[in-house]
Amino acid sequence: MPELPQVEALRGWLDARLPGRVIAGIQLVDFAALKTFKPPLSALVGLEIAGVARHGKMLDIDVQGVHLVVHFSRAAWLRWKDEQPSTSARPGRGPLSLRLILDDGSGFDLTEAGTRRNLAIWVADDPQQIGQVASLGPDPLGEEFTREAFDQIMDAAGRSQIKGVLRDQRVIAGIGNAYSDEILHAAKMSPFTPASALDEAGRQLLVDQIEAVLADALERCRGLPPDKLKDDKRQAMRVHGRAGETCAVCGTTIAQVSFADSSLQYCPGCQTGGKLLADRRMSKLLR
Repeated sequence: MPELPQVEALRGWLDARLPGRVIAGIQLVDFAALKTFKPPLSALVGLEIAGVARHGKMLDIDVQGVHLVVHFSRAAWLRWKDEQPSTSARPGRGPLSLRLILDDGSGFDLTEAGTRRNLAIWVADDPQQIGQVASLGPDPLGEEFTREAFDQIMDAAGRSQIKGVLRDQRVIAGIGNAYSDEILHAAKMSPFTPASALDEAGRQLLVDQIEAVLADALERCRGLPPDKLKDDKRQAMRVHGRAGETCAVCGTTIAQVSFADSSLQYCPGCQTGGKLLADRRMSKLLR
C-alpha cells in the first residue's frame, strides 16, 4: 500500500505537471470506486487544474475549487501516460478504474491490481466534506505534529499497542503497515509495547524516528516518476516484507506475526531482546 512518502512524492511529481492544464475528459470504468455523486465526475471536464495536495495517504487534485480525492488503498496506483488512447475505456476484468485526459493529450490512469476492489475516489467542493479526510490525525511531517501533540496522542492511547497507534489514521495520518514496522525497528521497540509504557525518553525516541524514517524515505523517492515509487519503497525496507532474511543491523533473522488480513515484521535482536512474539494465526491453527 502506498504510504505518506510515496503519496507525497507522487503529489510533488504531479504538481510540477498538472497546474494550468485543463481536464479534457474523464472516464470511469470501475463505478464502485466512486464514492460520491455530487458534484458529478463530469463537473471536472473543462476546468483548469490549480494544484495537487495530500491528506495522509490520500491525493487531492484541486480543479478550480472542485477536488478530485483518491485513496489508493492496498493495490491501486496511478499510471502516467504522455499520450492517452483516443478510444474510450471500457469496463472489463482489467485493472483500469478511471482514466483522466488532459488538454495536451497526456493524462493518467487509476488502476487496481487483484480481485479486491478498495480504491476510493471522491469529488467534493471541500475535502473536509469527506469523512476519511475530516477524521485524519496530524500529519507527522506537518507543523502540527509537535511533541505536545504527540504526548496527547500517547496519553489518549493508554495501553493500546504502539504498532496499532502508529497505523491508526485518526491518530496520525499517513503511516501504514510498512512504515510502522520500519519506525519501530529504527526505535528498537516491540510492536506490542503499550503506549502507556513509554517514558519521556521513549516518547522522544519514537517521535525522532517517526520524523527521521519518513523524511529519509521521502528524500529518497522525491522526484521519481509514479512507476518507480512502489519499487523504491520495497527495496528500501529494512524489516517490512523481509521475514526470514537477516537484519542488516544485528544479524538476527527477521520474524513475522500474521493476522487475518495482514502481517507485521520485526527483528527479535533489535526490538524484543531476542524473544519471538506469538504468531496469532499460527497459534489458532495449532490448537
